[in-house]
Amino acid sequence: MADRHVEHLLIGGGVAAAYCAAALREEGAEGSVLLVGREQDPPYDRPPCSKEYLQGRVSREETYVHPADWYAEQGIELLTRTSVMKLDAAARTAKLSSKEEVSFDHALLATGANVRRLNVDGCDLDGIHYLRALGNADTIRADAEECDYVVLIGGSYIGCEVAASLTLLGKRCAIVMMEPVVLARQFGETAGRFLQDRLQEHGIEVFGSDELLRFEGEGRVARVVTKAGRELPAHMVVVGAGAVPDVMLARAAGLELGETGGVRADRFLRTSAEGVYAAGDLVEYDSVVHGRRLRVEHWDVALNQGRTAALNMLGREQPYDVVPYFFSDLADWVSLEYVGPALDGWDQEIVRGSLEEHAFSMWHLRDGRVAATLSIGRSEDLEHARRLIASGADVSARVAELADVNTDLASLP
Repeated sequence: MADRHVEHLLIGGGVAAAYCAAALREEGAEGSVLLVGREQDPPYDRPPCSKEYLQGRVSREETYVHPADWYAEQGIELLTRTSVMKLDAAARTAKLSSKEEVSFDHALLATGANVRRLNVDGCDLDGIHYLRALGNADTIRADAEECDYVVLIGGSYIGCEVAASLTLLGKRCAIVMMEPVVLARQFGETAGRFLQDRLQEHGIEVFGSDELLRFEGEGRVARVVTKAGRELPAHMVVVGAGAVPDVMLARAAGLELGETGGVRADRFLRTSAEGVYAAGDLVEYDSVVHGRRLRVEHWDVALNQGRTAALNMLGREQPYDVVPYFFSDLADWVSLEYVGPALDGWDQEIVRGSLEEHAFSMWHLRDGRVAATLSIGRSEDLEHARRLIASGADVSARVAELADVNTDLASLP
C-alpha cells in the first residue's frame, strides 16, 4: 500500500520535468504534481554550466528554469536531493530515497544522461574533471583559480565551450581530440575548421586526429600523453567524452529500450508501460518529422518534449513534431545555431553566405532533402530550414538557388 497518491509524478530534476510541470498547470491540470530531482537545486538550464555560469557572468539562481518559490505558488511539490529508487510501472508506484512510496496516475521519466567516463591509466588522479551539473562547474572554476594550463579532452561542445570560457578567465588551454577539427562530427570539416580558427585566434591550441593514451602525475595530474606521442603539461584536465542516457531506473522497471540505449517511446512520447512517458536526453522517440527513431540531447528538445508529454498526460494525443534546435556560444567570439537532428552522415553540403565575413549558413542535404542546417550570423535562414526539413521537399534541382544569398528562401518548396 502506497504512502500517498499523486496524479502526476515527474521523475528527474531537469528542464523536461520543469516544463512538463508548467504545461500541466497552463493546460488546466488541477491534480497533484510531484517533481522529484536528485540535485540540490531546483531544475535549471544546463548550457550555462560550460558558459556564462562557469565564467561567473550569471548567478546560480539565474540558471533556474523557474524561481525557487514558483513551484509552491503553482501548487507543485518539488523534492530536491531525492531519487526514485524503484519504479513499478505495472502497479504505478515509485519508491523514493526518503523511503516513501508514491502511487501515480501518470509519470514522466526524465532522468537525463550521465557523462561518459574514461578508463585509462591515471584517470583517478586529482585535477581531472567532468562537467554535467552546476556543482561540477563550481569545482572546475575553483580549481582553475590555482592553474595556468588546462587540457580539454574531446573536440565537441563541452571541450570547445569550456576551453573558450577558461580562456576568458585567463587560462591557457589545449584541446586533444580524435576528430581532424573541432565539431567535425556535428557540422562537417568546413564549418569545424571555421570554428577551430576562432578558437586558435584566441590562443587555444588544438591537436586533432590524436587520442588520449594516459594521464601522468603524482597524486594530481601533471601531464597528458597521447597516442601520437605528445606530452602536454596539464595543471588540470576537463573531459568532454560525451554522455550516455541514464536508463538504470527504466531498465529495472522493465521498460523497452531503443537501439541507441535510450528509453523507447512512440510519437506521443509514450513508453512501453501504460501511463509512463519519457522526455529529454534519455528518450528515443518516433519522429514524425524525420520518419525514423531519434534520440537528441539538448535543452531545447527536452523542454519541448516536456510540454508535449504534459499535453498527452491530459489526453490531448499530441505527437512530438518539433524540429530539433541547438545553440552554442564560444565565449563572445562566435555564436552558432543549428536545426535538425545530429546526423549520421550527409551526401551534400551547401554554403550560403560567406565564411570570410563570419555570416553563413551550412546546409546538409541527404538524398536531395534538407537534413540539418547550421547558422553563424544568418539566423533568418533557420525558419526556412525548419520548413524544408519538416516538409521533406526535394531541393536537389535548386541547389544553386539555395547557395545564392540573393534567393528568397520562401520561394523554395
